[in-house]
Formats: sequence, structure tokens, C-alpha cells
Amino acid sequence: MPKITVVGSSNTDMVVKTTRFPEPGETIIGGDFYMFPGGKGANQAVAAARAGGEVSFICAVGDDLFGQNALKGYQEEGIDVSDVLVIKNGASGVALITVNAEGENEIVVASGTNAQLSAGHLKKTLDDRNDADIFLTQLETPMDSVGFLADYCKKSRRKLIINPAPAQGLSDVLLDGLFLITPNETEAKLLTGIEVTDERSQMAAADALLKKGVQHVIITLGSRGSFFKNTDESFTVSTPKVEAMDTTAAGDVYNGVLAVCLADAMGWRESMEYAGKAAALSVTKMGAQDTAPTREEINQFY
Repeated sequence: MPKITVVGSSNTDMVVKTTRFPEPGETIIGGDFYMFPGGKGANQAVAAARAGGEVSFICAVGDDLFGQNALKGYQEEGIDVSDVLVIKNGASGVALITVNAEGENEIVVASGTNAQLSAGHLKKTLDDRNDADIFLTQLETPMDSVGFLADYCKKSRRKLIINPAPAQGLSDVLLDGLFLITPNETEAKLLTGIEVTDERSQMAAADALLKKGVQHVIITLGSRGSFFKNTDESFTVSTPKVEAMDTTAAGDVYNGVLAVCLADAMGWRESMEYAGKAAALSVTKMGAQDTAPTREEINQFY
């Protein structure tokens, strides 16, 4: 069974559905309210576990009700939470999400204890995970911790995937030697200064990241699929067309399932196709972690 260690955020998502997003200063009447377990790190960990990975999750939660419920949920998914940092009297992370009639979303995150996932905690725990086939992280935790993880993986010759979301810049030192980065079009522009609008600009943005020392680049293109490039090849993989209800966790599902496929020694194209199908399935349901399909569901759709 492929072994994945996910380092990242744990949130509780509070979701309101509405026909359209409000303008600045405007109050509108929304529709249904939902509360789901979320956080980009947690979403990816659950997606990887449901896709057949043996998953360890390193995050920081409070000892409040949100944190307690989150840990219970991860354990029910079969995820190893032995290295989760539980902070006494801490407020666990929450995200406020508005979803419009087209399934698009706007999100505001209160990081809470996610901001306390320190490099010091990772230093104490990462050696326990040195048998992981793939490490996976995002950018909802402190950049010092992300940098420490990247340095650890580089020095120990471990494979690290960085999903650079929420969008922010990354240093050349951090990128140099990175196994894989998976930006979407917006994140690719922030990282490279190149607006990704077509095949030529996809190629240019990927080349810019390769020149910084990244070994492999996947730019996710939403409903249009995903684009791969390394020094040997480049290609685009399409995504099945579905009716989107909520795109909140599509990128997280993609990355979690992709990590399992790569850890299981699947090829790049096959891994991207499989992850793309999982992401397409996820947008047909409301929520974040709850939308991640099982391996059986992906295979049936596949």
C-alpha cells in the first residue's frame, strides 16, 4: 500500500449557498447552510486515504470541539494522527465559504491553530515518517514549516509535492530540487509572472518553474484538465465533463489522489487521468472532505 505523509491545515468549513456573490458592502439573503470538515491538508489526507493510500497526517488543532471532531473524523478514515499537535485552549481553524449557483466559491479562512504548526514540531516528527513514498503539503500553514519540510525532503532525498495554495510566492531556495509542484493558473501566474491562458503560456510558466530547479510541473486547468511538463516531455490531460455543484475541494482531491497514484508507481499521464476523474466526481457533491470519492467509486467512473 502506498504510504503518504500529508503536512498541512485542518479547518471546519461553514458554507452558505447563494444565487450570486454579494458586492462589497452588500448584504444578500442566502440559501442553505452547511458545516463540513475541511482544510486543504485534511482534504488531501482524506482524499489520499479513500483512494487507497496509507496516510499519516501532521497538523495542529485546538482542544476545542472543532479539533476533537476533526481528529475523530480522521481516525474514522483510517488516517494515522499520532503526530497531530493538539494545542491546549487553542482555537481550531475555520473557513467561511460562499457558493454561488454555478458552483463557484469564495473563501475566507481564520487559521487558528494552523498558524502554530511549527518547524520545531516537524523536526520532532518527520523522522518517524521516513518510510513515506510521498510527502504532500500546501500553503495554509506557516511558510517556515513549509520551508523546513522542503529542506528535509531535499536532504533526505524524499519526494515532496507542494500544492501552492492559497496562492503566494515561493523562494527559489525552496523550489530548487522540489519533486513536483501543482499550481492552478492563478498560482502559476503568481509564481512565474506569466499569465496562463493557452498552451504556449502553460509551457512558458512550466519552463520558468523548471529553471528554478523544480523537477516536474503540473498546472491544473479546472474543467479543461491539467498540463504536465518536465525536461523530457509535456502533455495535457483532459477532465470528464460533469455538472458542478461545489468546486471547493476539487484541487485538494486531485492532489491527494495524485500522490497515491505516483506513490504506487503509476505513470504521469495515468496518474493525472485518475486524479482528474476523482476531482470531477468531487465537484458533483457539496462539501470538502465529504466529496472525496473512494477508490471503488473512481474505478467505476474510470
